[in-house]
Amino acid sequence: MRPDELRELYRGGRPNDRARAIQARFMRVARLGIVPIAGVLEVVGRRTGTVSRLPLAVAWYGGHRYLVAMLGPSTNWVRNVEAADGRAVWEQGTRHEVILVPVPVEQRAPILRRYLLTAWSARPHVAVRWNAPLADFKAVADRYPVFRITRATPGGKMLP
Repeated sequence: MRPDELRELYRGGRPNDRARAIQARFMRVARLGIVPIAGVLEVVGRRTGTVSRLPLAVAWYGGHRYLVAMLGPSTNWVRNVEAADGRAVWEQGTRHEVILVPVPVEQRAPILRRYLLTAWSARPHVAVRWNAPLADFKAVADRYPVFRITRATPGGKMLP
């Protein structure tokens, strides 16, 4: 798809019908864990209380996995994760309770760069080119929430 077609899928910051159909197909593959750069996030809706599922690309950096909100802080899944104090389920071959830990803005730039190396379809949604210098990523880091995926114990505590 061309960059303008990818942007059109999320006009207004929400997926259109075509984007939802693509996500549904991608979710089946991401759940199986056969794609190392993707998985499925499950989080309880802040208003409805129902579980929502969304396939997301994973950025591996410094031995940790990260999720990036390519559409910014008002993205529905970000607001749901924040309302749930980071508690969610991550499925990538197996299901794990996780805590998504927000990454401070000053630490996001190299993670954003790594994200755009693997999540090609996210490139048109981020205000910097995938191959830009790190300084350019630092300049836009406050626009894109980043969360470190941390496994949780059954009691909801983080594992080291």
